[in-house]
Amino acid sequence: MSKKNSNLTGKTKIGIIGAGPGGLTSAMLLAHKGFDVTVLEKADEVGGRSASITLGDFKFDTGPTFLMMKHVLDEIFESCERKSSDYLDFKLLDPMYQLNFQDFSLQMSSDKEEMKVEINRVFPGKEERLDKFYSRERKRYEKIIKNLYKDYSSLTSFLSPKLIAALPSFFLGGSIFDNLGNYFDEEKLRVCFTFQSKYLGMSPWECPAAFTMIPFVEHEFGIYHVMGGLSQITKAMAKVVEEENGEIITNQTVDKIMTSEEKVTGVRLEDGKTMDFDKVIVNADFGYAMTNLFKPNMIKKYSAEKLEKKKFSCSTFMLYLGVDKQYAVPHHNIVFAKNYRDNISDIQEGRLSEDFSFYVQNASLTDDTLAPKGKSAIYILVPIPNNRSNIDWNSEQNIFKEKVIKNVEERTEMKDISDHIEVEKIITPKQWEKDYNVYIGATFNLAHNLSQMLYFRPHNKCNELKNLYLVGGGTHPGSGLPTIYISGIVTAGLISKQ
Repeated sequence: MSKKNSNLTGKTKIGIIGAGPGGLTSAMLLAHKGFDVTVLEKADEVGGRSASITLGDFKFDTGPTFLMMKHVLDEIFESCERKSSDYLDFKLLDPMYQLNFQDFSLQMSSDKEEMKVEINRVFPGKEERLDKFYSRERKRYEKIIKNLYKDYSSLTSFLSPKLIAALPSFFLGGSIFDNLGNYFDEEKLRVCFTFQSKYLGMSPWECPAAFTMIPFVEHEFGIYHVMGGLSQITKAMAKVVEEENGEIITNQTVDKIMTSEEKVTGVRLEDGKTMDFDKVIVNADFGYAMTNLFKPNMIKKYSAEKLEKKKFSCSTFMLYLGVDKQYAVPHHNIVFAKNYRDNISDIQEGRLSEDFSFYVQNASLTDDTLAPKGKSAIYILVPIPNNRSNIDWNSEQNIFKEKVIKNVEERTEMKDISDHIEVEKIITPKQWEKDYNVYIGATFNLAHNLSQMLYFRPHNKCNELKNLYLVGGGTHPGSGLPTIYISGIVTAGLISKQ
């Protein structure tokens, strides 16, 4: 990464801790506006949990593999007078993904007519309710989305007329599963539109109904793959930052955020050196930052004791396999546990299920840059309890890996995958916490219950320390790539206004 000389022009100096999607969004926008931006990244490449993993000749995304609401990303590039398509090669996926139950599979499509045909194939006559789902949820989305771009760092902003008008859409009452009952009466068909809630740290039977927005935006705007993997997005963002004379320094770990008289003044690096900044944006994992980057209890609202009482998402068991065979399974596949509700209860109560749901990405079907010809890069994710469960991953790791591979062979078309593995990598909740600085290994950050949304979620501008700002999945508006991008937009806007 490039390094520019110290700024002597008197421009406001912005330090950004972490080169993940949120931090790079803010860096792009602020550098374009003429701020003196420096991004500090502890790894040797940008991306954080959105970085790439290379195993021999195979390449994988570490975390996110779905690009929803592509228009949000497009808007960020447009704000910097650029086109995302000049930096990235997007491919719309149709079908978006395949859902696999014990007794049937369903291919979900953003083509509304194709979706009707597919539902009619499995649930004859039930496709007629789709138009009602699209129409009603579109109206709700239009009310909600405008308010996600707003800052809720003060009670006044929370009580704005626009938000008050949208509150019925946010706080519908009931769960996402209940809300889907307004459209579909079959439980499994509802599950097809509610499984995403697990990644918000909640069960579909508990997740607030407002999050019906997630399946709606998938069906309304589609899901994209980026050729080379979604890790290419953060690399493209970093390129724009540098084109705008911003600086990105990799292999640079921040040890502490420096303060003076309740005001942030800069950072101290792991090697003891210090860097002065007028404002600091934290893109490190929220829980990790609150418990490691400040003196104890400096931010009292999110002290270690307070965080212990917060609800966090589940974790994930990750398996990245380079195999010497190609498979005809779809790009994205979700396989549901035989008893899905019991599996979710196990996750919430800190138990490893014998019968578990899992996700398989076969991106080589779409993208021949990820593996050598005739081979495949297979990505497997299993939602499991976070580290509050006290599961001993030193002893469980290999046992659970074998269970995962067995389930893949039994429940997908990859019947012989164990015979074709050339390289592999595992990430357990323990490693998420230890190697990636993810608080309690909760890969999707703070849960999204009503008491941890909007004004009640960590603010983009810290109220306890001046000159401190937050971006990422742990702050407003929440986890998931589009909302993380929006957190970066909101934070950059706050600094620009000042």
